[in-house]
Amino acid sequence: MTLSRLDTTGTGRRRVPALLTLSVTGTLALAACGAGGAAPADDATTGDDGGSSEALTVLVEGGGKAELEPVAEKFTEETGTAVTFVELPYDGLYDRLSSELSSGNVSFDVAALDAIWLSAFADGVQPLDDVMTEDVQADLFPALVEEAQVDGRFVGVPVWTNAQVLFYRTDLLEDPAEQTAFQARYGYALTPPQTWEQYLDVAEFFTRDVDGDGATDLYGTDVKGAVETEWLATVLQAGADGMVVDADGNVIVDDAAHKEALDFYVAPLVAGHAPAGAAQIDWAEAQNLFYQGQTAMTRFWAHAYTQTPEDSPVHGKVGVVPMPEGPGGLGAVPGAWYLSVPTATEKSELATEFVRFALENNELGLDTALGLAATKPALESMAGDEGHENLRALIDSLEADGTMPRPATEKWQQIVDTVLVPLVQKAVDGGDTQQLLDEAKAQVEDILG
Repeated sequence: MTLSRLDTTGTGRRRVPALLTLSVTGTLALAACGAGGAAPADDATTGDDGGSSEALTVLVEGGGKAELEPVAEKFTEETGTAVTFVELPYDGLYDRLSSELSSGNVSFDVAALDAIWLSAFADGVQPLDDVMTEDVQADLFPALVEEAQVDGRFVGVPVWTNAQVLFYRTDLLEDPAEQTAFQARYGYALTPPQTWEQYLDVAEFFTRDVDGDGATDLYGTDVKGAVETEWLATVLQAGADGMVVDADGNVIVDDAAHKEALDFYVAPLVAGHAPAGAAQIDWAEAQNLFYQGQTAMTRFWAHAYTQTPEDSPVHGKVGVVPMPEGPGGLGAVPGAWYLSVPTATEKSELATEFVRFALENNELGLDTALGLAATKPALESMAGDEGHENLRALIDSLEADGTMPRPATEKWQQIVDTVLVPLVQKAVDGGDTQQLLDEAKAQVEDILG
């Protein structure tokens, strides 16, 4: 995506998920919270000057380069300005940004920032209010407009976004025999679940011993204990006033909505309808389980729809809809990346022009490996096209009333790594959910001071 890139470790940054164990033709890009791509090993550069005396350097994470290359090529064609990408793995990108923005001596003119970094790096980048006009804001999802602002100024412009949706196996949920059996057992039609209750029923129904050896080899869904973003999405679906912290800065992680969400989140595991060992299951492992045909459903980042390996038993058998709604309706956590311009660059005007150009040509990202964009018109332009069926679910999720960005605090990653992930891991291991949430409140309050 939350990818954050998708997963977290105790290092203070998020770990880039590994490639799947199934063989894949070509490069498989993974993304999560922030919807980046597969991690490159070293710096990489592209671009030539095309005869122009001007050039821009863009600092970017792996998946971001793929998303921005078509934009850079068109920008060079139309302006004659060369664009060079410096491509770093997620952790390396964070470290480079931290070092250079704090020193005021930068080697880049534009940088792609994960959403959760905006507050931390706001002092080192220039306002982009002139780019984020009212017309531009009208074309963006409200959560992204809110997220792009720090202390009342726009410090980034979104260029692609992600959100978690529900993936399901069409060969199971659309099978007439399965539909008949489900109707007889639960008293309503088998369809992709739209509510928490339906989700738990479908998970129960498809948990079974397929080969008759006495052991469960198909589970209805997964429970990811090694990441926090999916649980936070259910917090929004429970109707919470915020995730962990409300708009006034009050720590609310111990309230009734957070508990209801956590109880629901672990429910499939408690009931035996999700694989054991959930405390170690992260995004990559959950994706493997689904692609290997071991789960009937998974809640995952929308970009993965087109990335099912050809040798997977579920290839060509994947459907996608928004995540099931909880008591508070539909809610999702956006996983956006933003372009920012460092205050210290000597090419401020040209860099801002590139950022504006990337926004105006946002639809070019839809034809890349990740297939993502940030504006509603761009996503709508291909939402009905074959191979882009995931975009409607993504749009509906981002437009939902319950969707909101993660708290705007420079200490968010510390909260995730030291409080939220351990909380979820202890919960899936059977810990008392209210006690865990009470402890988490004290820990978050201590971090925030």
